[in-house]
Amino acid sequence: MKFVDEAYIDIAAGDGGNGCVSFRHEKYKEFGGPNGGDGGHGGHVWAIADPNLNTLVDYRYSRRHDAGRGEHGMGSDMFGAAGHDITLKMPVGTIVTDAETGEVLYELLVPGEKIMIAKGGDGGFGNMRFKSSINRAPRQKTPGWPGESKKLKLELKVLADVGLLGMPNAGKSTLISAISNARPKIADYPFTTLHPNLGVVRVGPEQSFVVADVPGLIEGASEGAGLGHQFLRHLQRTRLLLHMVDIAPFDDNVDPVAQAKSIAAELKKYDDALYKKPRWLVLNKLDMVPADEREARVKDFVKRMRYKGPVFEISALTREGCEHLVKAIYQHIKAQQVAEQPSVEVDPRFTASE
Repeated sequence: MKFVDEAYIDIAAGDGGNGCVSFRHEKYKEFGGPNGGDGGHGGHVWAIADPNLNTLVDYRYSRRHDAGRGEHGMGSDMFGAAGHDITLKMPVGTIVTDAETGEVLYELLVPGEKIMIAKGGDGGFGNMRFKSSINRAPRQKTPGWPGESKKLKLELKVLADVGLLGMPNAGKSTLISAISNARPKIADYPFTTLHPNLGVVRVGPEQSFVVADVPGLIEGASEGAGLGHQFLRHLQRTRLLLHMVDIAPFDDNVDPVAQAKSIAAELKKYDDALYKKPRWLVLNKLDMVPADEREARVKDFVKRMRYKGPVFEISALTREGCEHLVKAIYQHIKAQQVAEQPSVEVDPRFTASE
């Protein structure tokens, strides 16, 4: 299935039905009185977060979505039927924005969450509503109210705990396939990954986290080089970024430190808040470095990088060091979750006294 993370749609809730002017026509009853019913209300447009979806491709080709109109009122005290609702299924993590004003209207962050994104119009009143002691034969009615119509922008930001960041061919896809259930395409050429991949990493019983692999960045991405910045939005909801670096590039003229610094610069150009997220260095392809040179090469890299955060040395291909990395990630995420939990104040009246 094609991965699409942005789409524009037009939605329209149903208009309400018009009220009816009608009078009873019964034998031997010359003045039967009014019996015009109300119009039915228009159908609503709902959005629901479907955990089984991971793309907005359905809305790339189907842009117009209309709910049903309410039926008009009828005689014999009959109200019009309500228009049918429509429900639009969207991936978890979808942001719904007003395409004309840019205002964020809704965010679907919880699986199964259902939100009304366009309200149907109310039905108009029939003449039976206007009957009174001084107006025994009213001929008034009201039209139905129009339903809401909107032009919306849908933007998908995947929900993941950890995001993989790095140059093309740094080994991000190999790592996510080694530690999770994801099976992305892996090849020995750049830009193998063309869309984000999600994988669930199992640490132990009821212990897991979600990792996201996005296409690689290159210097000049902010100007559109490579695949640009278009997929970095999928890292904005992560708790931790893993900056993967190829410690053993095939080309001797390639400097891993310069590449790592260029990635950090592109990240800062895109979003300063994303740049300030916790970011760990993961030096990959350790199996390509002779054992007696590994320690010196890692120390040289860290020194020239002037990096003071956590550094992990791994080989995603042979899975060397991956278990230690996974356990450290889980502990970091768990600590963040505990820190984010609101503290509960205990009423001193209910504490046990000595």
